[in-house]
Order: sequence, then structure tokens, then C-alpha cells
Amino acid sequence: MHSHIISHINEISKKDWNNCAGDLNPFCSHGFLSALETSGCATAETGWLAQHIIIKNDNDEVVGVMPLYLKNHSQGEYVFDHGWVNAYEQAGGRYYPKLQSSIPFSPVTGSRLLSDDQEVKNKLLETAISHGEKNGISSLHFTFVVNNEIDIMKSQGLLQRQDQQFHWVNDNYRSFNEFLEALSSRKRKNILKERRGAVQNDLEIIKIHAHDIKEHHWDHYYEFYLNTANKKWGRPYLNREFFSLLSENIPENLLLIMAKRNGSYIAGALNLIGGDTLYGRYWGATEYHKYLHFELCYYQAIEFAINEGLTKVEAGAQGDHKIARGYVPIQTNSMHWINDPYFKDAIKKYLVQERKAVGRDIEYLKGLAPFKKQIIKP
Repeated sequence: MHSHIISHINEISKKDWNNCAGDLNPFCSHGFLSALETSGCATAETGWLAQHIIIKNDNDEVVGVMPLYLKNHSQGEYVFDHGWVNAYEQAGGRYYPKLQSSIPFSPVTGSRLLSDDQEVKNKLLETAISHGEKNGISSLHFTFVVNNEIDIMKSQGLLQRQDQQFHWVNDNYRSFNEFLEALSSRKRKNILKERRGAVQNDLEIIKIHAHDIKEHHWDHYYEFYLNTANKKWGRPYLNREFFSLLSENIPENLLLIMAKRNGSYIAGALNLIGGDTLYGRYWGATEYHKYLHFELCYYQAIEFAINEGLTKVEAGAQGDHKIARGYVPIQTNSMHWINDPYFKDAIKKYLVQERKAVGRDIEYLKGLAPFKKQIIKP
């Protein structure tokens, strides 16, 4: 096997990349990464210089790939290392640039060692570490990694970090009403109240999927996205072209849930459909209506997942208000290679305490779940 590094996802064919990435997670697909890089959202100019690793066998066939970026900041990652930056630089070190194996602007768990072959997975990881060592990079970060890659990374000396998100888990519900029946009476009544309240004032909820999504839908949706981005971050990560490219690249994975009032779109939420998961992303509105955010982002997503037989809904980062709406705390994991042995030792000690704190938080939040039986699936 031999490896090489490419500086743009389009230097590898869609077929070769997706043969390694599979079709379960649309964020790992060639189409999603191409939309980010081609639109200019994830480029050297924005601090995301692609360094994707490609592994080929002796027949020159692509057998493994890794999404990887060289970064000069820590924005758009959702696993926060600003404290690490300050500590290392105060000690005289240079933290940036760093290597980041993740999907830009997407706190979504997925494979980072994209191959079905264990030997190839090891080769991908070894290549990434070697790339960091040869270039004097301070650190290499794999964020939101799947559980079955943790042991491989630990065997190469990477440190495990834990956090949490809130996911809705489908317990083989046949309808939204059956899901409601699994909740305590008080929580069930509250959700019904919110759903009724969300469609007052002549609001109409519309689902738009795949090739039914047109450019005028994206025009309205992008206005909603900007409104939220400007309130939260001050600068939006994504531009208008990105969404058009998504429609070109992965239309069947897209679901827009929009709200209309008096014939005009006033709010929307974008979802990506995976093999067994609905991924909720990017909500926004130009008018405030009580409960509308819960309806578009949570209840409509749950209803869609039940109707389509999907296993779960991932609704993005943060938000313990999701618990009352049937979402449960789920542990997320990231893995970190630290070049400096002294800095690595300090980080290792810190992570022991952080993991304990995260574990306590998850156990506490599990107790707040609204179900009649307090059973939380992993």
C-alpha cells in the first residue's frame, strides 16, 4: 500500500471516495465535502486547507481515505480546545497550525478512517501521524469519531476526550402518537400543546425533499440561515452557493422543513437523511412564532424518522431543552494526538477529570428523560 495527500476533494473521483466512505453518513460523502470546498466555505482562505489522505493498493486502486484539514484556528469544530491553545502558547509553544480530521462546521459522529479493511485503517492513521511529525505540527484531532475507531486510535497513543449530544432514539414506534404514549402524561400533554401552538396564526408546515427543492427555496432558506448565524456566531460559515451545490451533489439526502404564513416562507430547517439517521441542521426564521422552532426542528424530524423507519435523529450540538421533547443524552468522542510529550502528559491528566465530569452530567441528564420507563439506549 502507498499513500498520498490531496489538497482538494475533487482531486479524487466521487466513485473512489464513496466506495470507501459508504452511503450511511452523507456528511462523509464526496458530495458534501465537495460542496464545502468548491463553494469556498472550507478552503485555505477560511482556515481549512484540505490534506485528505488517500491509500492505494499495489494495483493502484483506492482502498482508504481520510478527511483531513490543516487549520490555523479552532472555529467550526464544536469540540473546544481554546484552553489548550492558551496553555501551550503561554508555555512558549506554537499550537497552530494543527491537523483536524472532521467534517467542517458539522458536529456529526462518523467514521474518519474510511475503509472496510483494518490494515488500511491503521495505514490511514499512521500516515496522518507521520504527516504531523514530519511537518512539526503540534497536534492532530479526530472529532466526533465512531466507537469502533477509538481502540485503533488508542493503540497509536491518541488521547480520548468525551462530550455529549442529545439524540432521539426510535424504539420501533409505529407512529408519533405511539411515541407520545411512551412519555409521562405531563410531558405528553406539553408536546401536544406545543404542536398545536406552533401552527397558529395560519402557519403551514411543508416538507420538501430531493429534486423538489428549487433555487427559490434555497433563497428563502439562506435568509433564515443568515439570520440565525448572525445572532449566534457573528459570521456565517456557509455561503449561498454551498446549498445549491448540495442540491447538485446529494439531492436524495436533503429534506427541507419549511413554514409558510400568508403564502410566504417565514422559517425553515434543513435535514440530511442518512442510511439509518436523520441529521437536523441549520434552523432559521424571519418571524418569531412561539413553539415553531420545536415543531420544525424536533417534532417534524421525529415524525419523519418514524414514518421512514430511521433509527434515530441527531439534532446537532448543545440544548438540554431537547430532553423534554424526547431526546436523550448520548456520549460523543474525539481522539487527540499531541506531538509534545510534556504537553501530552498535561492534556492526559486534564482529560481524566473532564471525562469524569462529563459522565456525571450524562447520568444526571438521563434521569430527566420524559419516558415512563427510564431506559436510555446507548
